[in-house]
Amino acid sequence: MEVLIHEASSGQETSANTAICTVDPKSTSKEKREDIGELSHVGTHDNNRESIDIIFEDITYTVNLGCKKGQKEILHEINGRLPGKQLIALMGPSGAGKSTLLDVLSGFRVTGVDGIVFVNGRVRHLNTFRKCSAYITQDDRLEPLLTVLENMRVAADLKLPTDTQQHKKEMIIEEILTTLGLYEHMQTRAGRLSGGQKKRLSIALELVNNPTVMFLDEPTTGLDSSSCMQVVNLLKILARQGRTIVCTIHQPSASLFQLFDLVYVLSEGECLYQGATDKLVPYLESIKLPCPMYHNPADYIIELACGEYGKDKIDTLIMASQNGKNLQWFDNPKALKDAKSLRAAHPLKSSSVLGKRSTLHATNFSHQLKVLLRRGFIMSKRDTTLTHLRIGVNIVVGIMLGLVFLRSGADGSRVLNNYNLLFSVLIHHMMTTMMLTVVTFPMQMSILIKEHFNRWYSLKAFYTALTLIDLPISIVCCILFSLIVYFISAQPMEIIRFSMFLAISLLIMFIGQGTGLMIGAVFNVVNGTFMGPTIAVPLMMFAGFGVSLRDLPSYLKWGSYVSYLRYGLEGFVGAIYGMDRPILDCKEKGEIYCHYKYPQKFLSDIAMRGDQFWNDIIALFAILIITRCSAYLLLRWKLMSLR
Repeated sequence: MEVLIHEASSGQETSANTAICTVDPKSTSKEKREDIGELSHVGTHDNNRESIDIIFEDITYTVNLGCKKGQKEILHEINGRLPGKQLIALMGPSGAGKSTLLDVLSGFRVTGVDGIVFVNGRVRHLNTFRKCSAYITQDDRLEPLLTVLENMRVAADLKLPTDTQQHKKEMIIEEILTTLGLYEHMQTRAGRLSGGQKKRLSIALELVNNPTVMFLDEPTTGLDSSSCMQVVNLLKILARQGRTIVCTIHQPSASLFQLFDLVYVLSEGECLYQGATDKLVPYLESIKLPCPMYHNPADYIIELACGEYGKDKIDTLIMASQNGKNLQWFDNPKALKDAKSLRAAHPLKSSSVLGKRSTLHATNFSHQLKVLLRRGFIMSKRDTTLTHLRIGVNIVVGIMLGLVFLRSGADGSRVLNNYNLLFSVLIHHMMTTMMLTVVTFPMQMSILIKEHFNRWYSLKAFYTALTLIDLPISIVCCILFSLIVYFISAQPMEIIRFSMFLAISLLIMFIGQGTGLMIGAVFNVVNGTFMGPTIAVPLMMFAGFGVSLRDLPSYLKWGSYVSYLRYGLEGFVGAIYGMDRPILDCKEKGEIYCHYKYPQKFLSDIAMRGDQFWNDIIALFAILIITRCSAYLLLRWKLMSLR
């Protein structure tokens, strides 16, 4: 089922954008300004914004359980109101559907959703709504190698228009960090922050472009009571500035619960209560389920939602709330406007051009790429795994392989040993790049999911930057390894042969990385580390190592044409033993007959020709393009499947 909430015309998108993405600076009363204090200046870079009132009706969310297992409905035609300038808590026991509802309202989930979401009285257009909203995940998805200031500068460069002057960006960053208590930690790397500081930094990053609606999934999880109070107090202040703040929370303390303006309680995908926090106790008394004296109302409603007092109590609560349609427990229910009244209160600006699509991102592709490249190079310099350890491993393994096969390239009696060396080099290039990517890329995926959904950049910009950032380190590692192995093992000292050897090595390394990206885009770390070696085994078998290509059964011949290791091995053999290489010296003492002192004899025995180098290069280039394009398509599919 496709959700109606994002089925709007392109004309609606532009016009709605002017209506819902614009907080009146005068809308904050004098009393509220005094409460806000320093935070009254957060977001002064965009003061033409209206508050947003969200209505949702008959929201249903269904998931597929798998092959022949049918479907399961998680949300059951629930309704609700999320007024502007309010701090709203979505509460419920584990499995109640609160995170699912948050995902649906934020637009993070669209597949399997049915129902209508109104934004200021108009059917929500998802792309337009995402431009003035932000989604902050439960886990703090930050770049740990960047400092607080560097993270903020990246966010500012990507989320603010390109014509914004740099000094204005710096003012906005300083303003946000000061008011969120992070100014003193500007030069601290994100990975070294405390839990509360990480949560505040996650909020700070999304405040850069001053969103009107903020969705937070379990913002207090993993924090101590003091940090919880700091975070929720911050959210309350942000709501008083005109924002709509919606967050899920599991089981707050009584003091924390009282900080929320409104609460929406769920149980098994249905609404038990929605309204003002201080009216929860009167509501329970009105349906003869009074909260026991000295009992935390938040704990009591969760106990009811869990069915600790009987399933019939849950049914009573659902009926009393009319599954979210009952609005009488808001502070001023008569002041709540319906969709029609909200449309009248927030008219579309006549100057908007109907039918013109607005861009989803604040900056263009080239600017996004420049910022992502700058961030990536900073991280590469500081990453001990992807950079320093990688260089060290290539040097050490190169020396080890060179010493094991010392001067095997110049000895006619050790041609088979040298053949083993060439295959070992292939396996090294394939496995090190593939497995490193399989292990590290899923960690980048979590950050990509958050930043891409919050409109920091396009997937094309991210993937292009990811490819370009790794080029220098890959080339350096490959050159170092190749020089060490080539000279210690005494391969032919001809620049053309070394260049051929290096070209094949680079292509195998890039293809291995592309294969790792394909695996990492689809699987998690555990499954990926299993899939990588599993895929490598048939590639090695079809390469012609151990089994001559002519000895492969006819029904497996196709494998030799899809194995890039076959082309790599053939390219290596052509570089070392092809091009009419002269007769080799046989240095093994006591050898009467040196079978492979004639390179052509060796090529004949392994069923390879020495003149196929350029065909191998073309085949490897084609496979490289296929793997890179496939990795991009799989990554795009992964992002879409999560929604």
